Amino acid sequence: MSARRQRLRLTLLRAFAALSSPFRLRRLSPLSEAPRILLIRPDHIGDLLFATPAFRLLRRAFPQGHLTCMVGPWGRSVVQGNACLDEIITCEFPGFTRQPKGSLLAPYGTLWEWAGRLRALRFDAAVVLRFDHWWGALLAYLAAIPRRVGFAIPECEPFWTQAVPYVRRRHEVQQNVALIEHLLRETGQGVPEGPWPLEFTVTEQDQEYVANYLAERGLTAAHEVIAIHPGAGSPVKLWRPEAWAEVADALIGRWPVQFVLTGSRGELDLAWSVYARMHSEAIVAAGDTTLGQLAALFQRCRLVMGPDCGPLHLAVATGTPTVHLYGPVDVAKFGPWGDPQKHRVLTSDWECIPCDRLDYSPKELLSHPCVRDITAEAVLEAAEAQLGRA
Repeated sequence: MSARRQRLRLTLLRAFAALSSPFRLRRLSPLSEAPRILLIRPDHIGDLLFATPAFRLLRRAFPQGHLTCMVGPWGRSVVQGNACLDEIITCEFPGFTRQPKGSLLAPYGTLWEWAGRLRALRFDAAVVLRFDHWWGALLAYLAAIPRRVGFAIPECEPFWTQAVPYVRRRHEVQQNVALIEHLLRETGQGVPEGPWPLEFTVTEQDQEYVANYLAERGLTAAHEVIAIHPGAGSPVKLWRPEAWAEVADALIGRWPVQFVLTGSRGELDLAWSVYARMHSEAIVAAGDTTLGQLAALFQRCRLVMGPDCGPLHLAVATGTPTVHLYGPVDVAKFGPWGDPQKHRVLTSDWECIPCDRLDYSPKELLSHPCVRDITAEAVLEAAEAQLGRA
């Protein structure tokens, strides 16, 4: 977005906040022991998993409360089985659908419609867990939710009753937890102690699916499995298919392991590209699993490797050791959440890391090989270290 457009939007949001006094609730009643709390997180797999420790903290503070999580349809499967949540609402959040943009006015029509729906549900508090989600901040404001907590970002701050500082280069898990801690302190609640791991519920049905899936391909419970998830949400994050093949062949030559190549249906070609370059056999499972089944498959693995992506954070949530390849994204903010010995991160030596830019054009990608330049030797060494610890 251009700086000029951003300044205009900020001016309009501040003006609206100043003129819309009917939406302001001047007195805040203390939260009851069973408050109705709305949690808004419009993002996809990884960012939603980063929010699960905040869900756990809030549930420990309010065991009798009613916690509702508002996510996109693309995020329902991430939080569907989370025991801390009582209700899940799905909304086609403008700007997060990964579809071409439509009318400029459409997001505001959606906003007004959802504000009416939420107002009828009479929430006591709302927490917007994404730092720059001005649409979610305005939504909570228009829904007349008495307590509204979020980060002190200029476009969002006019709509909060409690603005929390956003600390640069603090991990997203810590950012989310900080919002809940401020809500609890402001309402006189104690803050339960951690730890706060990522959470994802793996069902028995998904475990059974994976056991049958592997058995049909000749792998029993006695076989040790490594998963490579070569895909990612942005081309600049991808590693070289021939390098994945080289690492897989080397590990098969040294360890008694079998490989599974995972991914979405849209990543099937990428998985087959890795397979085609391998001299050893592997199972191409891309497109064959739901998110829950993928989690069950990762849980079954001895090691999961891949670039920075949501499914690698899913592997972390299952407790499986991982090797992550990072480049443009800041590891301090978005790296694997857990024991750094159990979840290894590799980067190349490019000085521009991290730039936090993901929208390079195909022509620009040639000049930005921050992930592609990670050596196969480094990945092989990290994988063997993980296998030696397991």
